Amino acid sequence: MLNQRLQQKLLQKLSPQQILLMKLLQIPTVGLEQCIKQEIEDNPALEVDVNEQPDNDKEMAEDNQDFEDNDDNIDTEIDDFKSKDEEFDFNDYINEDDIPSYKLKTNNYASEEDRREIPFVSGTSFHENLQEQLNLRQLGEKETQIGLYIIGNIDDSGYLHRSVDAIVDDLAFSQNIDISKREVEHVLEIIQLFDPSGVGANDLKECLLIQINRKIQESPSEKFELAKKIISRYFIDFTKKHYQKIMKRAEITEEQLKEAMDVILKLNPKPGNSSSETTKDNHYIIPDFTITTNGDILELSLNSWNSQDLKVSGSFSNMMETIGKQKKSKKQREAFSFIKQKVDSARWFIDAIQQRQNTLYSTMKAIMDYQYDYFLTGDDTKLKPMILKDIAEKVNLDISTISRVANSKYVQTPFGTLLIKSFFSESMQKDDGETVSTREIKTILKEIIGLETKEKPYTDEYLTAKLKEKGYPIARRTVAKYREQLKIPVARLRKEL
Repeated sequence: MLNQRLQQKLLQKLSPQQILLMKLLQIPTVGLEQCIKQEIEDNPALEVDVNEQPDNDKEMAEDNQDFEDNDDNIDTEIDDFKSKDEEFDFNDYINEDDIPSYKLKTNNYASEEDRREIPFVSGTSFHENLQEQLNLRQLGEKETQIGLYIIGNIDDSGYLHRSVDAIVDDLAFSQNIDISKREVEHVLEIIQLFDPSGVGANDLKECLLIQINRKIQESPSEKFELAKKIISRYFIDFTKKHYQKIMKRAEITEEQLKEAMDVILKLNPKPGNSSSETTKDNHYIIPDFTITTNGDILELSLNSWNSQDLKVSGSFSNMMETIGKQKKSKKQREAFSFIKQKVDSARWFIDAIQQRQNTLYSTMKAIMDYQYDYFLTGDDTKLKPMILKDIAEKVNLDISTISRVANSKYVQTPFGTLLIKSFFSESMQKDDGETVSTREIKTILKEIIGLETKEKPYTDEYLTAKLKEKGYPIARRTVAKYREQLKIPVARLRKEL
């Protein structure tokens, strides 16, 4: 049965401006540059303010007066979004499907501009290297197809995790090649002879055996034979570092085991990553903040090397005022609605960028003041316990906002570029009542492990006792948790001969 009734609801909704600000807050410096470029491309009412040139641009402009005086040669980042004529055809923006093709093409360089190409390292990839070695073999057409398929299934570390039976089925279904298991095994044996040594193995044990067998073929030796015996027969004991068991079962001395271990430790567990011709991407960290010291004074600056001053297009603002004063036809109303939407969107974006900068600076300033002694010296033991709530209360912002600021942001300090998130840590009370950061405990724990004897590394129980001696009363399971967070293995796996 249908009925009508009045009901009051209290809802909390984020405005488009707030959503935009939240998105911009969690973007690091590099991502912000891409976001600004994308927004300029999508919104013709948003453009770069050429009147507020960065210092570098002003110096370049002074060196080239002709470039500065010629309106047609304004910085080309503006040319893509600002017409050289002050007149606009509203239909170009209303009927977007009818945009001429020449308007969809961009030229990001002026005719007189000196184009400098960015050099990139070129080379042969790991898989291309394997394919070249396969082509040097005198193989038939079917064998070559099998080889190419196997190489395509080898991962970047050099391992083939697909079984021979699965490869036979794949080639039969996908390429209609009828082959036997023996044919695939034959081609795989050929690939396992390729460089780097160990490529094409199914697991770590097979990878190490392939490399040892090649060493035995090149220069037979007792230590190579013993290394092969240890890997083939006592591999599990080897991975768990049960050296006493290996010496007892293999009936060898500790000196012989050391020689074999020297051979094994020099082998490459990931042959694909060691290819000298493999091109690898370089990942650089661009800090969002910079902290410098001037005596006992800390100075904070926001990284804005790639920031551009934005403004709303004057042409769009003038058009909106002109059309707003006139009696509008249907097309003009559509044009006015389009222009107003773009202008409002540009203003929101500019305000969000400015608010982002202010929020980032105030948050990082509060973190710097809170951890003043740490940023002054770089000593981890002077890092105070700090949680998101502590900073949120200082800057009068929500905890989620502080979390977005700290996430994926870096600060450059006199002692390195660090992740802001790493400055936050829980607190713990020492025996003397002093409250310290858990990061300080991890630093002490790392120092204790660094002083241990590798022939007899400290157990977690011993580490717990050592920390208690220094005034840090924590449980053994907590020591184990901190050790794992530091990516330090258990005592048995730290043991060396």
